[in-house]
Amino acid sequence: MTDHWLDDAGPIVRPYTLTRGRTRGSGASFDLLATVVVIRSPQEDLPPEHVLIMDACRSPTSVAEMASATGLPVGVIRVLLGDLRDSGLVAIRPPTPIAALPRENVLREVLAGLKGL
Repeated sequence: MTDHWLDDAGPIVRPYTLTRGRTRGSGASFDLLATVVVIRSPQEDLPPEHVLIMDACRSPTSVAEMASATGLPVGVIRVLLGDLRDSGLVAIRPPTPIAALPRENVLREVLAGLKGL
C-alpha cells in the first residue's frame, strides 16, 4: 500500500471500510488476468480509491497489475472495479481462453514465411 495508508501498527483504513463492508463486486467476478481500461471520465468526484484505480488503468491493465500498482488488496480492487463498471467508467474484458490462441506451430510457420520474404 502507499505510505499514507500505513502507520506503525499497519493499515490505517481497513479493506472492508474501503468497500463499505462488501466482499463481492456487483455482477461477475473478475479474473486476475482480465483487462481493465477507462472508457470515460467521471462527471462527479470519486472516492480516492476509485481515482487510484482509474489512474492505474488509463491504458489496458490486468486486475493483478492494478492491485500491484495501487497497493490495494485484490478483493478490494474487484469490489471497486464493479462499482466503476456499473457507473460506466471502465470496461473489463475477460482474458482470451487458451483454446482461442493460435498454436505454436502456426506461429512458427508464419515467422518462417516472413523470414522468407
